Amino acid sequence: MSGQPRKPSETNPLADLDEWEDFLLERYPEPEKADAFRDYGDNVRPGVREFYRLNHTHQTFEFVRAKEDEFLGKSRRKMGIWEAMEFLNTLVDDSDPDTELTQIEHLMQTAEAVRADGHPRWFILTGLIHDLGKILCLWGEPQWAVVGDTFPVGCRYSDKIVFHDYFDANPDSKNPEYQTPTGVYEPNCGLDKVHMSWGHDEYLYHVVKDYLPDEALAMIRYHSFYPAHREGAYAELMSEDDQRKLAWVRKFNPYDLYSKGEAPPDVAKLKPFYQELIAEYFPAQIDW
Repeated sequence: MSGQPRKPSETNPLADLDEWEDFLLERYPEPEKADAFRDYGDNVRPGVREFYRLNHTHQTFEFVRAKEDEFLGKSRRKMGIWEAMEFLNTLVDDSDPDTELTQIEHLMQTAEAVRADGHPRWFILTGLIHDLGKILCLWGEPQWAVVGDTFPVGCRYSDKIVFHDYFDANPDSKNPEYQTPTGVYEPNCGLDKVHMSWGHDEYLYHVVKDYLPDEALAMIRYHSFYPAHREGAYAELMSEDDQRKLAWVRKFNPYDLYSKGEAPPDVAKLKPFYQELIAEYFPAQIDW
């Protein structure tokens, strides 16, 4: 990757965003490697632990609403999907360029794994773009407001959320209105009516929601909602349609988590295929 390595800081404690995703692999190993599961609570790297502390402390209902107001007007830039991929590729991390993939290679790796299994073209495209919301980092957002397991705000925090105890420092934990199972929401209101913790999932969903099928949008919006799609939490907020959507998220999740160990894709060779696929669903430029 280009530029100088990013150093961990008080607001950005991860050496790179992949550090969070590596932690997910420790929590949710591939089924055939389940016997190797480690107690991540004891063994997790300090930067990852600090990342979760910041995320759980600062992702309040008020913070989320403010970020929705700030970003969902999509007034920052006009660019196409491939241009956004190249923009994301400028995201600098503390990785070894001889061993780590570029951001575009990561995106293609997921898409190629989906493609190899014969899934529909919209599914392949979803694999390609699902992490493009990480461009929030390039607009100055701290890591804890870009990546991390997502969860509803404005209601009780599920004990299925990793490092649940860190929510004790969140001001919302002292607000009784927010600390019932459904909080400010009606029971079974549906996730569309729920405000999720802010990050790349929610942002990208709003950027692309006019262009893709509902199943693809669910994969994008909820692929980091591990408390729900891997742990079964928050059923009291969900409609019947949400359960259908989460089934698609579960179908997507193995490609998101387990495709990174495969061979690096040949970007130059694959670029024409993916540019044609992008043009099938998206105009030349969209609002970001």
